Amino acid sequence: MERRDFLKTGTAALAALALSQDLVAAQKSTGSPIPKRPLGKTGEDLSIFGFGGTAVMSIEQEEANRLVAEAYELGVNYYDVSPTYGNAEDRLGPALQPYRKRCFLASKTDFRSKAETEVGLEKSLKTLRTDHFDLYQHHAVDKMSELNQIFGPNGAMEAFMAAKKAGKVRFLGLSTHSVEVATAAIDHGGLDTLMFPINYVLVTKSNFGPAVLEHARQKGVGFIAIKAMARGKYAAGLADNKKTPKCWYEPCTLPEEAALAYRWTLSRPVTAAVPPGNPDWFRLALKLAQGFQPITDGETKRLLSFMEGADPLFPQEGA
Repeated sequence: MERRDFLKTGTAALAALALSQDLVAAQKSTGSPIPKRPLGKTGEDLSIFGFGGTAVMSIEQEEANRLVAEAYELGVNYYDVSPTYGNAEDRLGPALQPYRKRCFLASKTDFRSKAETEVGLEKSLKTLRTDHFDLYQHHAVDKMSELNQIFGPNGAMEAFMAAKKAGKVRFLGLSTHSVEVATAAIDHGGLDTLMFPINYVLVTKSNFGPAVLEHARQKGVGFIAIKAMARGKYAAGLADNKKTPKCWYEPCTLPEEAALAYRWTLSRPVTAAVPPGNPDWFRLALKLAQGFQPITDGETKRLLSFMEGADPLFPQEGA
């Protein structure tokens, strides 16, 4: 496809996913360099940049402490982790402990049954040195069979609801890369948040995401964007030593494309975006979140010029 065709297609897709002025207007400075936005109907305001737990995975504790302190001092109040992120929980627990009472801590589980989820929750609470999570999420639910198990008898949702009643979790969420699962999960009810991919390549080339984003908005479900800096799939046969560490997809090129891509996602009606845990992309996001400004039409056209050759991570909706 020619570049002019990319631009034409992209403009139409972007128009369909217009910036939510209400959400951006609700952005709060709160005396911090990094603004905050409302998280759905929870009453919570999160920094538009989320600290992804993979950032502290496989590094020394002292370095993790410095990274968390740096983010906190700049105004990041939202921290997200999972027990599947290597040793990230082990590193984040001690690093976040001095700030825990002033932060919004989210964790996840890959278990789908009630019994396994209960055990996993207690282990994560202990590892992260906290008595509760502000948000607990069903993680990487990409099949309808998994979702049905979660919401079925003795499913993980029963453990979630019991934990909420006991004060061990405050809000409930789900992460997925599936449009079908995301839509059905929102319709099931009981969820306060959704974590889902939103980036310029997916929307422009695959029309992947706009319908889910709008559905969440209509239902008042807080939307947390992932894969904001994803360019697409790695080329087939690419050696592991040529891939970006802590990034299973090909990230946008540094610095311009990545910076514009991050701003593009944050110019949608999302509460926050969680960037890759790779240090280079992580620190760029941290810098961009300070004094954030929505992307302009001219900058969007510039961003789309980087897209040729990108292989979207996920297929077109309905394909």
